[in-house]
Amino acid sequence: MNRILLSFLMLISMHVSAQVSMNMDSLFNWQDPNLIPSSAHHNTYNEIWGYAKAGKEYAIIGSTAGTHIFDVTEPANSAQVGFIAGAVTGSQVVHRDFHDHDDYLYMVCDEGPSTLQIADLRFLPDSAPVVYDSNALFPRSHNIFIDTSSARMYVCGGTVQYAVYSLEDPTNPTLLVNCPSELPFWTSIGYVHDTYVRGDTAYINAGERGLFVVDFSDLNNITMLGSLDVYPQSGYNHSGWLMADQPYYALADETHGKDIKILNVADLSDIEVTDTISSNVDVNSIPHNLIYRDNILYVSYYFDGVYAFNCENPAHPVLAGFYDTSNEVHQNGVYRGCWGVYPLLPSGNILASDMQTGLWILRPSFPSGIEDVSAERKINVYPNPTDGQLFLPAECVGMSFQILDLSGRSVQCGAVSSSLVDVSALPSGSYLIRLLNDEISHTVRFIRK
Repeated sequence: MNRILLSFLMLISMHVSAQVSMNMDSLFNWQDPNLIPSSAHHNTYNEIWGYAKAGKEYAIIGSTAGTHIFDVTEPANSAQVGFIAGAVTGSQVVHRDFHDHDDYLYMVCDEGPSTLQIADLRFLPDSAPVVYDSNALFPRSHNIFIDTSSARMYVCGGTVQYAVYSLEDPTNPTLLVNCPSELPFWTSIGYVHDTYVRGDTAYINAGERGLFVVDFSDLNNITMLGSLDVYPQSGYNHSGWLMADQPYYALADETHGKDIKILNVADLSDIEVTDTISSNVDVNSIPHNLIYRDNILYVSYYFDGVYAFNCENPAHPVLAGFYDTSNEVHQNGVYRGCWGVYPLLPSGNILASDMQTGLWILRPSFPSGIEDVSAERKINVYPNPTDGQLFLPAECVGMSFQILDLSGRSVQCGAVSSSLVDVSALPSGSYLIRLLNDEISHTVRFIRK
């Protein structure tokens, strides 16, 4: 076990691009200096999505100009093979969102008099012709999600609030239900920021009002199955994702310093928070978007980059790796850095979008044996961030410790003789403390203020 964890920590490296990482490598980065950033958040880039067909892989990234499609089959030789100008472009654009269905790409924007755009992806890498571009259904949307099992597109935010459209004819969406105007119980939900849907069951992220779960299987009898409006470290309930084969939902509050919540949703009438997890980089860190793939939860963090958590024990994920895509300085009230992550390509490569640094292709290298690490009980240190005194659980007394900086360099070591470790000699920054004895080992990230 100790050998496994030592190799796990030694995979931390400082790349030539000056980005900090652990168990993830950068294969490609693209940004266009000719594109202008938004006036609101200085972000040139926004959402990321992926698509695969006939042995080819594609990255789809939004910008203030529109939608860029890259052939990323060979990451080092990635190239833009398509561009779709937005109905609205320029510095007013902050948000775009994407989802694909039946070889069509659906694109929305939440600024200006925009449109719903649909592109045919079957001709890639040669072209991606636009087959629909209209504001007839709605001019703006913040997010969309397509439940491919029922060919339904769920549209939220913007001018829509929350509506469901049929994609039985994929190039001619038709309205099925406009929730605020047709469902009396929707007044308790109100504006919806984002949604995740599987099998006609929608997990609805409704900002400060929390999480709601609604059954759309019978459009003549739409019912609420459960809700969670009071939970630890609540903030602006931004987005979430459901694990594929376990009843666990990860929820991200887009609020400075708030942890991700891990929810047991086996009983939707009694949703339970089983754990909270964080990048633990800075008090101003913010989780933004997140996606499960198999037993790994991938998260895009403003300022901090892409984080991966091992969920072999789904109730208590543990850090598996990260890659910092951002050079931005943490600031309260500021939203910059990594916007989105897409880990669902067949190759296993990870796509990420950074608001300032553009498209990234990352390759995870999680070490064998990490499942053993995830099975251990989680150890917390406090206060975190600390001004120099780090308190450990009493069970750590008698263990040895090693503190490493994020370049993998050992900066302090010794024996835990009490529940207090003095780290006041360390410069401000992020560190890993490794606690071990002959039988077990724990690794925790902390911040020295």
